[in-house]
Amino acid sequence: MSLTVSHLHKTYGEKTVVEDLSFEMKEPGVYALLGTNGAGKTTSIRMMLGMLAKDGGEVLWNGGPLQTETCNVGYLAEERGLYPKYSLMDQLLYFARLRGVPQAEAKERIRYWAKRLEAEEYLYADAARAAENPEEESSKKRRKKARAFRPKLADQLSKGNQQKIQFMIALISDPELLILDEPLSGLDPVNTDLFKGIIRDEISKGKYLIMSSHQMATVEEFCSDITILDRSRTVLQGNLNEIKKSYGRINLHLKTEKDAAPYIQACGAQILTEKECEYQIRVSGEDQANQLLGALIADGVPVITFDLREPSLHEIFVEKVGDRHGK
Repeated sequence: MSLTVSHLHKTYGEKTVVEDLSFEMKEPGVYALLGTNGAGKTTSIRMMLGMLAKDGGEVLWNGGPLQTETCNVGYLAEERGLYPKYSLMDQLLYFARLRGVPQAEAKERIRYWAKRLEAEEYLYADAARAAENPEEESSKKRRKKARAFRPKLADQLSKGNQQKIQFMIALISDPELLILDEPLSGLDPVNTDLFKGIIRDEISKGKYLIMSSHQMATVEEFCSDITILDRSRTVLQGNLNEIKKSYGRINLHLKTEKDAAPYIQACGAQILTEKECEYQIRVSGEDQANQLLGALIADGVPVITFDLREPSLHEIFVEKVGDRHGK
């Protein structure tokens, strides 16, 4: 299987929102679409899914047009898309039916994902669970619980818990291609780890994933190839490891027990941040970094941390789009 996005283009009047976007996934993995707000990421995703008409270009799955009839797709949108006044269970069953999942199997999958995402309390009344063990409670108590505890509606859930339900909808058809637009938005650290664990499992199953996110550390954790968009155009594209290697090891984290600023300045390096003898430094390469280390050791300056590394994706992203946005 393969996914090919070729020369996607979209305009609204005289404004171009996506200009000539192309990328390819030849094997399972995670591809990242990155960019500032309004760069064209969500518009690109919607064109890929056929939710928005393309003004140019094509999207192919296994050499043919990407269609939900020929590709099992799961989509987690950035915006909340649940019906606020309808039962969550009814909505899950409805979306499962749209994706061709038989009702009995859909119920099993909902039960599985509800437990996995720790969302059972929003879908199953306590009385239903107690009914599985009738000897534990009297029928009067069960009826009382049924009145007191009922499955919740979407507008009764927090943003993070709505995200859980929408993630279940995206996963319920066991998709081949999973598209996640800001999947960790609005989640606390515990639920962030919960989502990450599920994403890792989907990757291990050989799924194709496209992820759009502003959380660069998460992108680095999962994605092997990236496209960075800025104001509708591609400004950087390729394998993330190769991109980082092309910069070289130019970022130095230095911590000492004495003021090291004079030594840093003397060797010609640039101090990016400084706090209590701890520095983030930009160097030209390993030679300059070693020169600084040698000078510190020669003068007996105790060095606690000396970490020379490639730039992070966050730093690369800011370099590519920051200047154009006044950063």
